[in-house]
Amino acid sequence: METMFDIPKPLYFESKNTYSGSIGLFCYKVIPSGEELTASVWKGPYCLEKSEALSTKPFPLTAQGREALLTWLAEQHAAFLESVQEG
Repeated sequence: METMFDIPKPLYFESKNTYSGSIGLFCYKVIPSGEELTASVWKGPYCLEKSEALSTKPFPLTAQGREALLTWLAEQHAAFLESVQEG
């Protein structure tokens, strides 16, 4: 799957590493917890802890979960762009 998001493979998260990034003001963070990844998106420019999450969703910590996460991020990014254009 080709994507604009460079999310690490499951092994990275199995080591309890978090991952965050942004495309312009669209920000995202992935946090592992046990056998699950929790992804959050928010409007920048500040960090998640200083912002309000627009959406949060859990995914299994598997290759298939990563693919679902990438699809979800692309959908969230598209919705974010639409909301920015509208207002």
